[in-house]
Amino acid sequence: MLSRKEMLRSMAALPVGGYLAGKLGLAESIGRPGASLGPTADSIYRSVGAKPLINARGTVTIIGATRVLPEVQEAMDRAVREYVQLDELMEGVGERLGALTGTEFGMVSAGASAAITAATAGIISGGDPDRIWQLPDLSGLKNEVIIPTYSRSAYDAAARAVGATMVPVADVQELEAALGPRTAMVMVLASGRSNDGPLSLREISERAHASGVPVLVDAAAEELRVPNPHIEQGADLVAYSGGKSLRGPQCAGLLIGRKDLVWASWISVAPHHGFGRGFKVGREEIMGMLAAVETWFTRDHDAEQARWLAWLEQIAQQAGSIRGVETEVRPAGDRLSNRYPGLTISWDRDRIDLAGHEMEQALWDGDPGIAVSGAGSFLPFPPNEQPAIRINVSQMEEWEVSIVADRVRDVLENPPSINRERQAPAEDLSGQWDLVLSFSASDVDQTLTFQQEGAELLGTHFASFADRDLAGYLSGREILFRSSYTGEGVRLNYTFTGTIDGDTMHGDVCMGEYGTASWRAKRRVYRPAGRRG
Repeated sequence: MLSRKEMLRSMAALPVGGYLAGKLGLAESIGRPGASLGPTADSIYRSVGAKPLINARGTVTIIGATRVLPEVQEAMDRAVREYVQLDELMEGVGERLGALTGTEFGMVSAGASAAITAATAGIISGGDPDRIWQLPDLSGLKNEVIIPTYSRSAYDAAARAVGATMVPVADVQELEAALGPRTAMVMVLASGRSNDGPLSLREISERAHASGVPVLVDAAAEELRVPNPHIEQGADLVAYSGGKSLRGPQCAGLLIGRKDLVWASWISVAPHHGFGRGFKVGREEIMGMLAAVETWFTRDHDAEQARWLAWLEQIAQQAGSIRGVETEVRPAGDRLSNRYPGLTISWDRDRIDLAGHEMEQALWDGDPGIAVSGAGSFLPFPPNEQPAIRINVSQMEEWEVSIVADRVRDVLENPPSINRERQAPAEDLSGQWDLVLSFSASDVDQTLTFQQEGAELLGTHFASFADRDLAGYLSGREILFRSSYTGEGVRLNYTFTGTIDGDTMHGDVCMGEYGTASWRAKRRVYRPAGRRG
């Protein structure tokens, strides 16, 4: 959780009026047939009122993630023309995936997160239909998933969906103490910390296997390497996303490793009934994912990296020609996860009066919109106040490069005018306020407390899931404040804007990936004990 000082710093110089309006208004080419001709007036997205985008951010789900390979699309198109029994199909595909990846077996899931859920269900049920139908009631079953504290993320929810309790451990001693008769598995997020240092994957695997406990690695955004680096360090199962570096179907993923556990995972989800029926993957996604894996081993990865670097240099050259602008192109390096080169464009704030999030917004507001840095995820928390943006061209095509370069240059040369003037606060909001949040299908009572010093606000947002600090300011009668809770991998980031009217206030709240809601609050009035109102 951010400190109050950090929260206040993130609020600096943000205008209140109209701040949310823009946010809420809301491949690389390999020279083969099937390349897009670009956003046009007859875009399928325009037909439903949505604006097509150029993805200069990377394989981020909210903006569509990867651009599938022509081989993948062809396999999916062929698969839908015929029928097949899905268990028989997965048995054959699983053997082929095992041979390709150097593991015992593989299965196609409905994404990397679904692969984690399937693995958790498969390990707990062991492929026993009685236990599958019992899920997510884990009475009498193993119900704990151990996880290193460095691995906590929003994707814990994929394991918790089965009913499991997450048991965080910070070192080997805590791991050994946590391993017991209730332990179903250990889940590790692939990262530099899992490769070496305290509580490495190898150390975890040795101790888990001594207790008969399997280890699952979440490697969603990683490249597919053979021999598999996680299996070599003792992992039993590894989950990958199809919609990232593999450039397969967005709603598909891989689970590879021990055949008994992979097959139990498959049996525990669709097409089989019970808890996992909703984690459905179709014949076209199965064959598309297989095609993505097969193509991975024939793609010229060095040529791809070289092409991306050349495109970044092209954008950097245009941006860098502007006085006060600096650019830095970074090669991808040897990392496995999100192994793409990147470009950082920064500028002198005295010459170009734009914060990073304002630059992101200006690019997003064009047509087609351009997603860079954190754009497309509603309001990031905290917003990018640095005079810089980041660009990833790995999901772009060649014709898009000049569009991005021209638009970046145009915005830097002609930045939008932004009113940053603040007025003296019209009220003192110090005290407790009764808050009502109106979500899409419910009204929820919560509480706010404010401590006001001049225009600056500090306090606490007492919410339904977890209480969190808040920080913001009051400009005249307009208020902006944020609250954030990010413990245990949770992502609850709220940005409130609104208007004060004496002892009441109201407005809108942006909840990041969860959209928007309206809110109203009334000052709590306290009366001496025994006195009737």
